[in-house]
Amino acid sequence: MDFIIWLIIGLIAGGIASLIVPGRTPGGMIGALVAGLVGGLLGGWVLDLLGAGDNLNWIGSLVVAIAGAVGILYALRARSGGSRI
Repeated sequence: MDFIIWLIIGLIAGGIASLIVPGRTPGGMIGALVAGLVGGLLGGWVLDLLGAGDNLNWIGSLVVAIAGAVGILYALRARSGGSRI
């Protein structure tokens, strides 16, 4: 059940991150949603390494997933030659 919740949070985070990061997303909306999923997993993994992963509620998980997705979207856009900030 936790995996399904992480998927839902990741999808929401990808949508929000695509609104935060300027420019076109490689892969369109599907690319943004995948970035949210990967960003959520990456952010959760980093927090687990730091020992803070168990202390988050769903809002904290969403914030971490958004931060991870924003980082991934910037990396994807830089790699694809999109606008850089």
